[in-house]
Amino acid sequence: MAPSGPADPPRTASEPAPRTPLSRLAELHGVAPAYSPSPDRTVAAPDTALVAILAALGVDASTPDAVRAALALHEAETARRLLPPTLVCWGGLVPAELAGLPDATRLRITTEQGETRTEADHLPPGVHRLHATAPDGRTADAHLVVAPTRLPAPPGRTCGLLVQLYSLLSRRSWGMGDLGDLAELTAWAGRALGAGFVQVNPLHAAVPGDPTDPSPYRPSSRRFPDPVHLRVEDIPEYPYAEDRDRLRAVLERAEQLRESVLRKGALIDRDAVWDLKREALESVRAVPLGPGRQAAYADFLAEEGQALEDHATWCALAEVYGSDWRNWPEALRDPRSSGTARARGELMDRVDFHSRLAWLTDAQLARAQRSARDAGMTVGLVHDLAVGVHPDGADAWAQQEYFAAGMSVGAPPDAFNARGQDWGLPPWRPDRLAASGYAPYRRLLRALLRHAGALRIDHVMGLFRLWWIPQGQPPTEGSYVRYDAEAMLAILVLEASRAGALVIGEDLGTVEPGVRETLQERGVLGTSVMWFERDWDGDGLPLPPETWRADCLATATTHDLPPTAARLTGEHVELRDRLGLLTGSLDEERAAAAADTREWLALLSRLGLLRGANGGEPASAEEAEIQAVHRFLLRTPAHLIGVWLPDAVGDRRPQNLPGTSDQYPNWRLPVADAEGRPVTLEELAASPRLHALIDVVRSESGRTGAPGSPPSHPRRAP
Repeated sequence: MAPSGPADPPRTASEPAPRTPLSRLAELHGVAPAYSPSPDRTVAAPDTALVAILAALGVDASTPDAVRAALALHEAETARRLLPPTLVCWGGLVPAELAGLPDATRLRITTEQGETRTEADHLPPGVHRLHATAPDGRTADAHLVVAPTRLPAPPGRTCGLLVQLYSLLSRRSWGMGDLGDLAELTAWAGRALGAGFVQVNPLHAAVPGDPTDPSPYRPSSRRFPDPVHLRVEDIPEYPYAEDRDRLRAVLERAEQLRESVLRKGALIDRDAVWDLKREALESVRAVPLGPGRQAAYADFLAEEGQALEDHATWCALAEVYGSDWRNWPEALRDPRSSGTARARGELMDRVDFHSRLAWLTDAQLARAQRSARDAGMTVGLVHDLAVGVHPDGADAWAQQEYFAAGMSVGAPPDAFNARGQDWGLPPWRPDRLAASGYAPYRRLLRALLRHAGALRIDHVMGLFRLWWIPQGQPPTEGSYVRYDAEAMLAILVLEASRAGALVIGEDLGTVEPGVRETLQERGVLGTSVMWFERDWDGDGLPLPPETWRADCLATATTHDLPPTAARLTGEHVELRDRLGLLTGSLDEERAAAAADTREWLALLSRLGLLRGANGGEPASAEEAEIQAVHRFLLRTPAHLIGVWLPDAVGDRRPQNLPGTSDQYPNWRLPVADAEGRPVTLEELAASPRLHALIDVVRSESGRTGAPGSPPSHPRRAP
C-alpha cells in the first residue's frame, strides 16, 4: 500500500508554500506549516494536521472564523506582554528581552538561594523568579535561567564500552543483567581495561504488562529507574529476611531462568525476572530498617517529594486497575483528585513498597558509579535519556498538564523511510514547559545526572523540534512543533555543569541546519558512527579520519544497527531479507552492502590499519578487520571512542531491528559470541578476542587526527 501524503504536490525550496491565515497562526505557535525532507524539496503540512496540533496547544483553528479570532487574540496578547515566561542569561549576559524593557521598569529577582536582587547582572547560576513592573503599569512574572556559556570539554581522549545492561548476564544475575553486574563491569573495565566510561541503555521504569514492552525507549517514567535491575542479594536487609525457605526457592528458580538464557537458547524474559524479584523483595521489605537506613530513606522521600509519591501511587493503582490509567475509574485518572487521594491512603502500604524500591534502585545506581570512579574512570557511567514516555505510564498520568493530548512523536517521511515513523510517545507541550520554567525537565535532568559521569540524549534534535502526529493518523499527516531550544539547552548546560557531567547528543539522521553547530557551541558532544561518515555532498566516499569532528562520541555501531561482524559479512542484509524488510531485491541490497564494505576496507588498507594486534597475527580475517575499524576510530580527533561490547566477542545480532516488533526478538538477546553462544560477564573478562581488541584500543589511543570542526553537510543515517 502506498503511503498517504499531503494533497498538494511537493514544492521546491525556492517555491515556499503560500502563507494562509492558518499557516500564519501555526507559525505563531511554533507549528511548521511545511518541512523540507531534503534541501531541494519542501512539503506542505496538511491543514488537518495543523488544526489538530493547534487544538492540542489550546488554540481553536477549526473554522476560518476561529482562525481569525485566534490571530486577533494572539496579536492582542503580544501587545500586552511585557516578557516571555522564561528568559535565558548565558554566562552573566543580560538577556535582550530585559535590555529592551521600557526605561524605569522595576525588577525584583528572587534567586534559587532565596536572595532578592533588583539587577539582572552578576546573578548566580540557577533558575530564578523575576517580577517586572513597567512605568505604564504592566507587570510580568518570568523565570530567569542563568547558565554557564558552555559545558567544559572532556578531559582528553577517553575510550569506553557501550552495552545494553539487560543483555549482560553474569553467574549471579537472574536471567538478565542487573546493577550488580554493572558495578562489576565498571570495576573490571576501569581497572583491567583502562576504560574511561561505560554507556548503558535507558534504565527508566517500564510499564508493566503481559508481556511488558521490552523497549527501554518506551518507559513508564524517565524520572525513576526500574527496580527490575536490582541485585536483590546486595540489599543490606536481604541477609536478615526471615522466610529463608521462600527465598531459597526463588533463588533456585532464578538459577533455572539464568541457565535457560545462557545454556538453552531462551530469550531474556523481563516479566519472569520481575516476578521472581518482586516475590523476593516482598520478603526483604518485611525486614525493619535500622535507624540509619530509616533516616536515609526518609531523606530520599523528602528529596523526591511529590514526584516520587505520584510515581509510587501510579504503581500501586496499576496493580489494582491495570497499567493503562486512561481505563481506570474516572476519579483516579486525575492525580490531584480527591478520589486519587483516598485511593492513595487505602493503598499506602503498596505506595510505600514502590517508594522503597525506587530508593533501593537509586542506591545501587550510586554504587555502580562509585565503582566506576574508584576504578579510575575519568567519566564513569553514561546514562541514556529516552526521547519520551509511554502514554499509559506514570509520567503521562502524573504530568498530564505538560503533555499534548491526542498527539504522538515520530519522524516524517525521508529518503530512508517513505512512510515516516510513529514512536507512540506523547510530546511535551512547549508552552506549558515555558510557563513552568521547565520544571519537569529540570527535575528529570537532576535525577538522571545524580549518578552519571555523562548523559546521552536520544534524538537530541528534540530539544529544537519534534514531529507531532495526530493520533489515528499516519506519520505522513503530521508537522514539526518547535521548542525553545535556547531555554532547553540552557537548563541542560546548567544541570550538567552542576553535576560535573558531559552531555552526548544522539544526532544521527537528517538534522536541520544549524543544530549541530548550536550544540557544539554549548559543549554538547555529537554521535558519529563510522559507516555513515561519508562525503554526502561530494563523491560519497568514506571520510578520512582527520576530517571527522572532534566534539563527538565515535563508534562503529549502536544498538539499532548491525554489529560490526555482521556488517562486514553482509549478514545484516540476509537477516532483513528473511524478515521481509528489504526495499529492493536481495541481489541489489547484497551488492550495495558489499560495495559499501569494500570502500571502507579499501580505506582501512590504504591507511595501513589492517594488521594484527601489537604486530601479531589476529585469529581470523574478521578479527583483523574489526580491529582495523577501531584503529580507524582512534585516528579521528573524536574526544570519546566507544567500543560496542558485543563487537569484542564477534556477536552478529543487533539488539534492536527497527521496523520490526514480533518478527525479531528486540531487546531480549544476551551478548553472544560469533557462534551465537551467550557469553557471561565472567567469560567476557577472560575472552582472548576481547583482550586482543582492547589491546589495539589501548596501544593506539594516543594516535589521533588533527582537531577538526563539524562539517557543514548534514550527515544522514539509514
